Amino acid sequence: MAKTKKLVTNPRAVAAQVLAELLSKGKSLAMLLPPAVDRIDEKDRGLLQELCYGVARLSPQLSGVIDQLLKKPLREKDSDVYALLLIGAYQLSYMRVPDHAAMSETVEAAKQLNKIWAKGFINGVLRQYSRRREILENNLSPAASKAHPAWLFGMIEKQWPDYLSQIIDANNTAAPMTIRVNTKHQSREEYLQCLNDAEIPAKACGYAQSGITLDEAIDVTQLPGFMDGHCSVQDESAQLSANLVLQNKPRKVLDACCAPGGKTGHILEASAIDITLDAIDIEANRLVRVQENLTRLNVTANLITANAADIDAWWDGEFYDAILLDAPCSATGVIRRNPDIKMLRKPEDIVKLAALQQSLLGALWQCVKPGGIFVYATCSILPVENANNVESFIAAHTDAEEVLINANWGIKQSVGRQILPSITGPDGFYYACIQKHA
Repeated sequence: MAKTKKLVTNPRAVAAQVLAELLSKGKSLAMLLPPAVDRIDEKDRGLLQELCYGVARLSPQLSGVIDQLLKKPLREKDSDVYALLLIGAYQLSYMRVPDHAAMSETVEAAKQLNKIWAKGFINGVLRQYSRRREILENNLSPAASKAHPAWLFGMIEKQWPDYLSQIIDANNTAAPMTIRVNTKHQSREEYLQCLNDAEIPAKACGYAQSGITLDEAIDVTQLPGFMDGHCSVQDESAQLSANLVLQNKPRKVLDACCAPGGKTGHILEASAIDITLDAIDIEANRLVRVQENLTRLNVTANLITANAADIDAWWDGEFYDAILLDAPCSATGVIRRNPDIKMLRKPEDIVKLAALQQSLLGALWQCVKPGGIFVYATCSILPVENANNVESFIAAHTDAEEVLINANWGIKQSVGRQILPSITGPDGFYYACIQKHA
């Protein structure tokens, strides 16, 4: 009879399994964490998420130190043991866990993973780390010491030298929780009062007209009226898209690459007139999440599962007054929300993404009505995906012209405006508006 594999429920061991899959198979935390969270006791779920997100956020620094203590790299099948070393180092340096507890609990997690041989090895490496941490950290490269992969640190340093510290510090800090008030129900000021009555400290955002940032993150079910669509969780930068899309009061709108549907819902909430909105995503399972969000907000859109660039497969030939393309990108502006980007993204990805963005721009441009508006957006801070990309597109299309964005947010670029992430401010985001000549 085959031996039944023991279900691992120790939070440190589960965190090691999650991080091992991230390291060896390139899967994201967004994909790996939800099923992992369901496997462990509710009291341990916060620890699991802290370990996974914390290690991912500081992985270049932690790996840079741990690698100095290894005589040779561990085998791929032992990536869970390597993950435990990172978890141990993270606890020793960044969590309020006594050193002896951090080491003993991490060693015990190896037993949970059926890696008995690794207990002494992990204990020895973590003891060296504890004793020699300062010396080891002094040996790190500037990029690793700032917890960034060398290629990304170099790009940021080259493109944004005056904002390098701001971006690095934001990337290494957990993002604030920002919400969008559904003004069809109440004003932002009225909702702030609701939060105050519920003893939830918060303040109005500086740029997004419906935005509110909470002093501390809470469960969404604690937000007044959340289940009835009175608010949604959405960063301030992402909230700026609706006004750009609606600037000419369009009646027919396309939201391309729409999942998870935050911008889709916002456009429908914010429109002063009834509009027809088509929302496309390439993955059907992601559209399930979009529909859930729209249902909660009590708004309606036509959801289409398709590759937005393959317009022959989904477009009926009727032009759109406005199109929003929130293009697939490097997500280098939202690293603080998705720190595993530091572990997953590679420099060669950027060139491929820029080509994909050009492909989407070129295809969807055909669907814009003469005189219509095309809003191009990314959550990237890299000009090759943003201003450079849009500038090239406009140069190649005689019927395309930039519409200047007059705003008090972001930094004006050769085309469009770039928002850079900051610790207490919005995520990194880029916007450009293009009009098709009538």
